[in-house]
Order: sequence, then structure tokens, then C-alpha cells
Amino acid sequence: MSIQAELEHFQLDFNQALAEVMEQMLPGNIAPTLHEAMKYSVSNGGKRLRPFLIHLMAQSLELNMQDLLPAAVALECIHSYSLVHDDLPAMDDDDLRRGKPTCHIQFDEATAILAGDALQTFAFQLLAHADMDAQVKINWVQILSQASGYSGMCGGQSLDLAAENQAVGLTELETIHGLKTGALLKSAVSLACAAKPELALAHSKQFERFAELIGLAFQIQDDILDITSTTDQLGKPQGSDQKSNKSTYPGLLGLAGAEEKAQQVFQSALEQIQDLPYNTRSLMDFAQFIIKRQH
Repeated sequence: MSIQAELEHFQLDFNQALAEVMEQMLPGNIAPTLHEAMKYSVSNGGKRLRPFLIHLMAQSLELNMQDLLPAAVALECIHSYSLVHDDLPAMDDDDLRRGKPTCHIQFDEATAILAGDALQTFAFQLLAHADMDAQVKINWVQILSQASGYSGMCGGQSLDLAAENQAVGLTELETIHGLKTGALLKSAVSLACAAKPELALAHSKQFERFAELIGLAFQIQDDILDITSTTDQLGKPQGSDQKSNKSTYPGLLGLAGAEEKAQQVFQSALEQIQDLPYNTRSLMDFAQFIIKRQH
């Protein structure tokens, strides 16, 4: 099965599991509008790349994906909340997300803010209720909170906003995206590694470095697609980075230079895991998928 076909199969299963978990744990009669906004925000066509990476890590480490499902759903809830808030007028001010109206357009700004807040807290509720060893759950909370907060995604978003209309160098740009985009991708790997306590620390570090590098490759490809793809392909306005006057890899390196940089990062990612004593073929295919995707 190709990595694309495996991803599509996983998306179907994950979307069903996500809907079931939300139905079971979030009664809709408490705040119906908020409930609808939360469901809208997590079920409007996301690629599910972060939970899929957990799935691929489970295969590589010979773990039961069902055991890791709470971590996968929690990670996707964090990612979805971040997009809801990113789209707000005070942030990136976007009207489209995945080809549909953003949450604050579909509902209103206050509901969108609350939907993001509620998805974030729901993520940690999921981890707390997971049927896993207590130490694993503690480690999961530590991993996801650090990756999503000040030292991770939120910090990266703050730096990204501060860099608008500024001349940003390559090192600073990599720092921004290492936090804003890379931290959650890395956390997918870290969450899986934490579920295998006997895993050698050196091996865990190599898996995490792999994730950091594919996170960087993902962002470089994102910047390239913002120039080369259409609004229909992207599911959001084409050229939105230029509109916001953001520093990008094509802006700093030129389009050809950005494409070459993506290839270099991709090769470095493969080198991190190619000699590990696990089946890493699907992880390598995933890295290839990251830099060849068109949306």
C-alpha cells in the first residue's frame, strides 16, 4: 500500500474514532453552539498528518495503535484549536480553512475563541482518561503541554506575528517554524516513544530529530505551495504569506533555493532513522510525502 493510500485509509478510521470520542465525552446539551463549533473545527477536512505520524511510529515500535489513540486525538485537538485561533482577525485574519469558512466566519469570534479554548482543554482531559500506565500519562501531559505552549507552538506563533513586516534571517525563520510547526510534529513522535518506556534514549532522540527535520521540510514546502498552488488546491487563500508580508523560505532563498533546501532537509531526516533497528520504511515514505505534497 502506498503512503498516500495508507493515509487515506487512516483518515477514515481516525475521523470515525474522533467523532465517537467527542460524542462520548462531550455532551452536546451543555453549550450546543460551542459543541457545534468544536465539532466543526475538528471535522472540516484536516489531513490528520500528526496522528498519522503516531500511527506510523506505533508500527515501527510495534505498539498497539488503539492504546495510542487518546494521544493521537489529543494532538489533533491541539492542532485544530491552534488553527481556529490562527485564523482570527487579531492573528492571521483568514476567512477560509480547508476550503470552508473559518470558525469565526461560520459562527462568530467569541464562539471561535471558546471553541479553541475548549479543544485545548479537551486534549488534556483525553490524556488523563487514557487507559495507560500513570507514568506514561504524566509523560504525555508533559510532552504535549510543552510542545503546544510557550516553549513550542504558541511561542512560535508569537514570534511569527512579531516578524511580520520585518526582515528575518534564515536562522530566525527556522527557529520560528521549529516552534510553530515543528514542535507538534515532534510531539507526535515523542508521544509514541513515551508509550514504550524500554526504548533506548538514543533511539528516541534520533526519532525526535527525524520529526524536527520533517517539520522543517513541511514548512518549507508550505511556503513553496503558497506561491505555486491555487486557492482551490490549498483550501485557503493563495499568497496569504505575501499578503501578510511574512518572511518565507522562497523569499529568502528564491523558489529554486527553497526547493533545494527542502531536499537537503529531507535527506538529513532520512539519515536519522535509516540505521535504527526498527522498520522505518513507512516513516521514510512519509517524509517523502511531506515534500511532494501539493496542498
